[in-house]
Amino acid sequence: MPPMPPAANRGQHGPSWTDKLKMGAMMGGTVGVIIGFIFGTVNIFRYGAGTNGIMRTLGQYMLGSGATFGFFMGIGSVIRTDAVSPIAAEAFARAQRRPFIMAAHQAYRPREK
Repeated sequence: MPPMPPAANRGQHGPSWTDKLKMGAMMGGTVGVIIGFIFGTVNIFRYGAGTNGIMRTLGQYMLGSGATFGFFMGIGSVIRTDAVSPIAAEAFARAQRRPFIMAAHQAYRPREK
């Protein structure tokens, strides 16, 4: 059975810019929440929770950091992958091809003694 043709030949396309925006925002938001948890916990141990209490203060750190990271990561992922240069597209297509292996030429084999 012959191998399946590459996806480019079947008319399939990559993710749209909205998909890239959502994916970047989710990744950035996840990283931001984790960083906010760490930073908020350290600040609560250092300075106390204040009048809002521990959970609300920690939640504010996590929400603020997650929103900020998510916003910038979403915008950055759209900008980074918006325009694909022809050189990069050709390099990607070459990397997806099957390897071309040639038989060793007789002149390159070591001599037996």
